[in-house]
Amino acid sequence: MPAPASVPAPQTPVNPRSRVLVASLMGTTIEFYDFYIYATAAVLVFPKLFFPSSDPTTALLSSFAVFGAAMVARPIGAVFFGHLGDRLGRKKTLVVSLLTMGIATFLIGALPTYAQAGWVATALLVLMRLAQGFALGGEWSGAALVATENAPRGKRALWGTFPQLGAPLGFIIGNGLFLIIGALLPSESGADPTQPSEAFANWGWRIPFLFSAVMVAIGLWVRSRLVESTVFTRTREAGKVRKLPLATVVQGHWKQLVLGTFIMLATYVLFYLMTTFSLSYGRAAKDADVPGLGYSYTTFVLMMIFGVLFFAVFTLVSGPLADRYGRRATLVWITVAIVVFGLLWVPLIDMGTLGVVLWLVLGFTLMGMTFGPMGALLPELFPTSVRYTGSGISYNVSSILGAAVAPFIAVALWEAGDGSPWLVGVYLSAMAVLTLAALLLSKETKDVSLEEQGSAPAGEDPRTAAATSSVS
Repeated sequence: MPAPASVPAPQTPVNPRSRVLVASLMGTTIEFYDFYIYATAAVLVFPKLFFPSSDPTTALLSSFAVFGAAMVARPIGAVFFGHLGDRLGRKKTLVVSLLTMGIATFLIGALPTYAQAGWVATALLVLMRLAQGFALGGEWSGAALVATENAPRGKRALWGTFPQLGAPLGFIIGNGLFLIIGALLPSESGADPTQPSEAFANWGWRIPFLFSAVMVAIGLWVRSRLVESTVFTRTREAGKVRKLPLATVVQGHWKQLVLGTFIMLATYVLFYLMTTFSLSYGRAAKDADVPGLGYSYTTFVLMMIFGVLFFAVFTLVSGPLADRYGRRATLVWITVAIVVFGLLWVPLIDMGTLGVVLWLVLGFTLMGMTFGPMGALLPELFPTSVRYTGSGISYNVSSILGAAVAPFIAVALWEAGDGSPWLVGVYLSAMAVLTLAALLLSKETKDVSLEEQGSAPAGEDPRTAAATSSVS
């Protein structure tokens, strides 16, 4: 009697490379698209539409304060979505966070203005902005985990750059759409070219917010086709899922939380200075109370988009470098370059238009080089059972220190410098020094196995962490 044919063991479904990269890229593209359109509207129209004041600077600072309020909500979202991600899985959590973010962004485009509803309009804008921040608190870390936990050996940093690539793509899409709308609704003849037209202020600004619904629908479709990462599935099957990931990460990995937060600090400050502050500074009239560069909105945004192309290219370039030379070594040199760049702001800008373009290109190039490796480094600091929570908290607490206050501080320093941004550049350099200190206190993580324990606590060799750590 012939022996029965052996039945092959069922294989765990895996995500195709294209699906992983698109899913991680799509969500962060939408995230940064939402950020950019709010940041642009916060400069162009929100001060007048939601924060009327006789002092334009006060209105602008109020608009930026709401912008920063979302950053305060992000760590709360990181804890909430991190709990879901570490308990239920990455896929379901990413779908919920993206849907929450999309609804909030769409509703901003449908809000009444202060002239129509008074303080209620301002309160609703704050509420929607808080909802955006809450959702974004779980978006980045989930996208980074989808990329890195599915990456092949030796290519984690490269795959981790794909969620980071969403930042320049979101900028180009968001600001490109604003440029198109501005061109179709140009400022009236004889009007100040740095100011939007009446039609743009009345209804044109709403279009990018409403359009986000289309992007979110595409993102949800892509993410619904993902399967859970093998790394998390094995952790769940081994019974290592934590009931309270927050408590575990705070008690057992607090050093990584602190280091991760400050490692991300210079990246956040540079990011928001080059995207949000620069737009205010570039558009401010040369004869204003707080003088700026006096470019029209269209001209300066085109200059920024040119710089963002370097942001995109060098985000991808940073991945192979971090895989070859290590995350820490790569970021140490880039952070030193950021310190120097902050001290060169005024000499560059004083060179005229060529210098301003060079300033933007250098800033966005450094942005790509420092932002790219973060997609791998922050997840590598934490074990699988608390990776969503740990990386999310570090990333989003840093958003408070480096993003929530950066535009506000920058405007105040701009005023203190009587229109010169030299103090703003010094502020960037100072924050980069803090990041450099955190990097020097940390250990290299590129050889850490995500399927084992994650990285070592500060001061411990990560290659031996899997054998010595009791927290998984």
